[in-house]
Amino acid sequence: MTRRRLAEASLGLGMAGLAAMNRAAADAPRPERQFPAGFRWGVATSAYQIEGANRTDGRGACIWDTFCAQPGKIRDGSDGAVACDHYHRYREDVALMKAMGVTAYRFSIGWPRLFPDGTGRPNEAGFAFYDRLVDELLAHGIEPFPTLYHWDLPQALQDRGGWQARDTALAFADYAAAVAARLGDRASRFFTLNEILTFLEQGYGTGRFAPGLALPRAELNQARHHAVLAHGLAVQAMRAAAPRAVEIGPAENMTTALPAVETADNVRAAERATRDMNAPYLTVMMEGRYTDAWLAEQGADAPRFTPEELAAIASPVDFVGLNIYTPGAFVQAADTAPGYAVLPMPASYPRMASTWLTFGPETLYWAPRHVARLWGAKAIYITENGTSAADQPAPDGTVYDLDRVMFLRQYLTQLRRATAEGVPVRGYFAWSVLDNFEWADGYATRFGLCHVDYATQKRTPKLSAAFYRDLIARNALA
Repeated sequence: MTRRRLAEASLGLGMAGLAAMNRAAADAPRPERQFPAGFRWGVATSAYQIEGANRTDGRGACIWDTFCAQPGKIRDGSDGAVACDHYHRYREDVALMKAMGVTAYRFSIGWPRLFPDGTGRPNEAGFAFYDRLVDELLAHGIEPFPTLYHWDLPQALQDRGGWQARDTALAFADYAAAVAARLGDRASRFFTLNEILTFLEQGYGTGRFAPGLALPRAELNQARHHAVLAHGLAVQAMRAAAPRAVEIGPAENMTTALPAVETADNVRAAERATRDMNAPYLTVMMEGRYTDAWLAEQGADAPRFTPEELAAIASPVDFVGLNIYTPGAFVQAADTAPGYAVLPMPASYPRMASTWLTFGPETLYWAPRHVARLWGAKAIYITENGTSAADQPAPDGTVYDLDRVMFLRQYLTQLRRATAEGVPVRGYFAWSVLDNFEWADGYATRFGLCHVDYATQKRTPKLSAAFYRDLIARNALA
């Protein structure tokens, strides 16, 4: 080979090598976009929204079965009787999760599937289903994160007073202990109740959700108290019943106050506002007391409670789960009590397909930061985060949900900021792996990473599923 050809060959190899290096550099995650090593990437669902099989294998009726049967309560007149038929298709759904690369799955246990009457004799067929599901997850390297209550209160308990009755909190503790005893040999982390704020305010306050009540303030406050008491009693019962040490925490949609402009005074004001706005929910669970300001505001309508109940409510938890969708309020510091002012939300503020879903990516930074600073939480999970979208399949069959991809990218950029600053977020669960029954909206609203054709039950991963798969593989934002 002549010297010239040798030089050209070397140049060619050099250019090819340089191109390969450039591709590798482009593919390599940048440090500022990397999530912590061991970060858990998961997806989330709930029993009533996906399982179906509501009259199968001894399952009892729940308040959502009853609520859906009332004309006009569900936008499209549907119910969860079939939903995504996950009860029969769970293996297919676990395979979808595995293909996405998720390492954790948060699902809820159907209380009426295990105890058709809420208490009393357990339904072995129901327990067997969750045995099969947990075993299938573990066989695919996916950690199960069961949630004990995601709104499907057995109708028999509602007939005896529901969350207005203190006995419901006791029944929940017994049910939680039974689940921990059965699944605690394989599941290591459990959530107690999902979004107490939502199922109380919407189900017992406005009547928009099951059981459809609009209670006077005093009765609503007592129901709130019974729900947070159920959380505390369940923590104690599960620790006593589990066959080994397990970790337990709530999954709450905390109302998050954000500083309108990020100054030191406004940040302190936002922390103070967040504590106040969550007084009957996460604040009392973390502190074991209702704030003086909230009790004064409620006056004669404040809940009745005992010191022993407050001590139970404050049972130590191992982590805090946060369902994050929207900012609760934007605030700025004020010289007068309570030390902050809530700013009006302009009508032009951006929203997603669901009008309630205000687009506020920075909420995924401030919510866990507030929890860590206010209550010293040592571990936090983002137990839900996601968005509704139009989600119409294109002619090629693909759902190009660019709005959901944008939503996830922007929110996760803010979560990455939190982890980079040392906020102890240990994992993230996208809501949801499948389109499903979206409560009062029925099937008209879609939140899934995978499209579900409800007529055929065909699952089709959307563009957002590919985005999430690549994110998980890199453990970093692209």
